[in-house]
Parts: sequence; structure tokens; C-alpha cells
Amino acid sequence: MSDEYYREEVSGAAPVTGFYDSSGRRAGFTPWLLSWIFSLDHKRIAILYLVSTLSFFAVGVSLGFLIRLELIAPGATIVDARTYNAFFTLHGVIMIFLFIIPVTTGVFGNFLLPIQIGAKDMAFPRLNLLSWWFYIIGAALVLLSLFTGDGLPDTGWTFYVPYSLKTAADISLTAFALFILGFSSILTGINFVTTVHKLRAPGMRWHRLPLFVWSIYSTAWILVIATPVLGMTLLLVIAERTLGLGIFDPVRGGDPILYQHLFWIYSHPAVYVMILPGMGIVAEIIPVFTRRVIFGYRAIAYSSVMIAVVGSMVWGHHMFVSGFSKTAAFVFSLFTFLVAIPSAIKVFNWISSLYRGSIVLEAPFLLALVFIFQFTVGGLTGLILGTLSVDVHLHDTTFVVGHFHYMKFGGGGFAFFAGLHYWFPKIFGRMYIKRYANIAVAFLFVGFNTLYFPMLVMGYKGMPRRYFDYLPEFQLYHVVSTVGSWILITGLIIMFVNLIYSIRRGEKAGANPWGGATIEWQTTSPPPVLNFVDPPVVDRGPYDYR
Repeated sequence: MSDEYYREEVSGAAPVTGFYDSSGRRAGFTPWLLSWIFSLDHKRIAILYLVSTLSFFAVGVSLGFLIRLELIAPGATIVDARTYNAFFTLHGVIMIFLFIIPVTTGVFGNFLLPIQIGAKDMAFPRLNLLSWWFYIIGAALVLLSLFTGDGLPDTGWTFYVPYSLKTAADISLTAFALFILGFSSILTGINFVTTVHKLRAPGMRWHRLPLFVWSIYSTAWILVIATPVLGMTLLLVIAERTLGLGIFDPVRGGDPILYQHLFWIYSHPAVYVMILPGMGIVAEIIPVFTRRVIFGYRAIAYSSVMIAVVGSMVWGHHMFVSGFSKTAAFVFSLFTFLVAIPSAIKVFNWISSLYRGSIVLEAPFLLALVFIFQFTVGGLTGLILGTLSVDVHLHDTTFVVGHFHYMKFGGGGFAFFAGLHYWFPKIFGRMYIKRYANIAVAFLFVGFNTLYFPMLVMGYKGMPRRYFDYLPEFQLYHVVSTVGSWILITGLIIMFVNLIYSIRRGEKAGANPWGGATIEWQTTSPPPVLNFVDPPVVDRGPYDYR
């Protein structure tokens, strides 16, 4: 590899693009804020995603805390039924569309994907910045929609019709905001796919790609293929609300089941947008902290692709009680069980990688173990819901809420926390305080399971989800669940205070504090503008070092 690949002269000859030149370096004097929000450096864009997504995460957690506080006793406690509906609608919209879908791809995908393949930036730096701007514009429109209608959105995060057609809230603006957020996802997916195909360093063959790259690559295809379906569906909702068309409204001859099909054709693949990058993070962490080669590299890599493919065919398992044919129900149930196979392959290989390893119990590894446990619970409860006869009983109960959170937050969210601790020294050049990180992991694990496991039990006993009130027989479960939310939030506070403090005051990190083998650990912490001082050497796979 020639030195020119990395050592471009960036002064004078390089064209200036916005506030940054073609290599991402600052062009002259610009205000501090503008130097960030107009940066073309993929690492700065990743940090912009980190700050913005975690800001919305804090809002979503606050709303979830209020929901649990309301449900601590039957009847009204802190809010009325209308406000409660608004709380869980906003909680769902923020946590799904503004946090869990964009956070791992936006932060770690942007920061690490070019470095892990030996590239100096994304394939389309301007498109990369535009995707973040679309995210911010969409988020701003979501907030604006709270103040433009005759009340807060109260339809639930799925915006099912006819609720989204009849509500007095400004659902049209909210739907348009989600349409803009969809554009952000599509641009991100296009950028990732092109970067992996075109910018791999010499010697970086497909079977030498880090497993995190495989997971991000599979996720990117889902973003590109599935997200337009959501955009089309939201535009149809806006058209029906403004023009009175009879697309989904049964009063006008429309079909509300059509909306469910279109929504879940996107939203079930989006489930894997939330979880696949986390699987890649766990696959990166385990070999480093067990000091051994990952077991079944190719099986883990190909299973990411299979999850993306088969996961796009199972949307109908959300609709077993909607009245479609027995044949369709059987097919969707079958595919639900089939998609569990590549997921099980991953879990088997992760656990096998622990065997005879020299295990180091650091916070990233502990969080990865928590991920495996909680993802397994979520996967097994998903198979229960994929069983036709059982789903009729459990549909629209808190069992579904518990399953969903075990998969998305217990899986994707905790994997993000694991990645944040693992790559924290690489991103910020500092080490966090390990003692407090381990304490936070304990609070998070206990709090999460205390919060969500009772939902599985009371859902099995018949507690409906989304209900403002409930029978006294369910109160004990709700009290335990609410106490669990307090423990979980305590863990989140400890974790983020530790990380924020360590950004400035933490011990300086070396280039490779964990002893990792992927090539992001070959550069400085944090990386230079063009990612590497010297061209990386790619003459073997990242897991062929022990």
C-alpha cells in the first residue's frame, strides 16, 4: 500500500468543502460549534450521533420512569388516562426511532467502520453529514409536533389506523418527521454498503473483515431495502388525513390490515437493525477478554447475513390474530422459528469461545455476558410468541412488552453499553474508572431483570399491555417492576456519570489498552484525522493472532 493513500497533502492544494477540507481537517477559523456540526470527519459525525442519541435516550428513560410510576397502583396516580397514552407513545417513538435504531450504526458504525477496514473516511463524507442533519431535522419535527395539534400524540408508537387517522394530535407532522428520519437511515445504509465494497484496504479480504463490520454491513442492507416501505406507508397516512382518501380507513372503504402489513414489513427488519450491530459488538469483545480465537468466525459472519435475509420474511407473526389465512399463519410461524437458527448459531459460538479462555472480567465483557443472557431470554420468549396457539393467548399482553424489551434494550441497548466501554479509550483517548463501571453493570443487570421479568409473568396471567388501569391481582407485579426501574436508572446514572467524568479526568489510554487484534487498535487513541499515521498492515484475519 502506498503512503499516498493516507498521507495526502491537505494544505493549499486540497479543495475546501464547507468548514473542512477534503481530508476532514479544519479550514481556517470557524466557531467551535460550527466546526463540529459541519465537519466531514466520520469520527466527529459519530460523536455528534453519540451526543444527540443519548440526549433523547435520557428523555425516553424519563418518560418510562413516569409510566412505571403511574402503574405502581391501580387507578390514577400521577396522570390521567389521556396523558398516560401520550407518555407511552412518546416513549416508544423516542426510544425506537431516535435512540435504538440510529445509535449503534450512527455512533460505532460511523466511527469504526472505516478504521476497521483500513479506510481514511466513509465513501461519501458529505452524505454522511447529511444523514446526521436529517436525523436532527426529523427529531426537531417530532418535538414540534407535540405543540402543533390539539394534544400530545396518543396512538402508540406503531401509529395504527384508524387511531392515527382519528386523533386530534398532529400525527401528520409526526409521520413526516419519521419520514425524514427514514431518509437518514437510507443514506447511512448506502454509505456503509459502498464503503465496505469500495474502500477496504489492500489485503482486507471478505473473510478478514472484523465481525462488527459483517454485522454493520448486513444492517446497512436492511436500512436500504426496508426503510422505503415505512416512508411510503407514512406518506399514505398523511395523504389520508389531509385528502380524505380511503386507503386505510374502513369507513371510507380502506383496509386497516393493509397498514399493519406495510408497517411490519419495515418494522420487523428494523428489529434486526436494533440487534445485529450489537451482535457484532459482542463478537468483537469476547475474543479480546477471553484471550483466544473466536469460535466459528465464518458461521458468525454468515449468520448475520442470514438474519438480515430471513428476518425480512417474518413480519406476519405480529398479526396472527388479525384474521389472515391459516396457510399464511403457518408460513410466518415457520419463518419465525427459522430465523432463530442463525441467532442460536451466534449464541452457541459466543459461549463456545469462553471455553478454556483466559477470561478477564472487565466491564465490556461483563456487559457482553449480560447481553447473551438477556438476548437468550428475549429469543426464547419470541419463539413462544411465534407459536400460533400460544400467541392467541399472549397477544397484546405485557408478555409482549417484556419480550420486546429483553430483545431491544436488554439486547441492543446493553450491547451498545458494552461497545461504549470497549471503544471508549479509542474514541476519547481516556480510560474510565473500572470500579464504578463494574458497580454500574451490577445495578443495570439487577434493575433490568427486576423491571421486565415480572411483565412476562403477569402477561402470561392475562395483564393487557398499554392499559392505564388494571385489576388488583396484578399490583404486586407492577410494584416489583416499578422498583426495578429505580434500580435500573440508578445503574444508568452511575455509568454515564463515570463515563462523562472520565472523558476529561480519566487516565490516558494507550493505542491498545485491551490487547485487541482488529486494526483500529493499530492506530493512536483517539485516531488522527486520516485514521492512521502509517498504512495498516492487513496480511491476516483479525482473529488469527492467538
